[in-house]
Amino acid sequence: MKWRTIPSAGSIYVQDMARAKRFYESVFQITLERLNTPCEMWGFPANMERYGSCGSLVKMDGVCSGGNSTLVYFSCADCVIEAARVKEAGGQIYREKTSIGQYGFMVLAIDTEGNKIGLHSLQ
Repeated sequence: MKWRTIPSAGSIYVQDMARAKRFYESVFQITLERLNTPCEMWGFPANMERYGSCGSLVKMDGVCSGGNSTLVYFSCADCVIEAARVKEAGGQIYREKTSIGQYGFMVLAIDTEGNKIGLHSLQ
């Protein structure tokens, strides 16, 4: 299987892993991979030969999702496409596609676990 890099950074904490996996796999049309860790972690696809870092969904006792101050931005060809999938996958749009000048466009969304995420594209 050839992995498509979706630049992201860090971990997204979740309360319901099945629901969160379904959301992210639906929005980005990817398959998350179970990581061999003491807590339940599912990694986003990564390609070590390309720029970008990968992240993961994490379910850990005592760590709550939502209300976080870290915002992960996912790179997209056109963020309006993934924004439509956010709604279909049970998430919400916090801010519709907005120009950020020479840096392209962004959408802010809320996943099924209450985490705010960013979608970024140049078109």
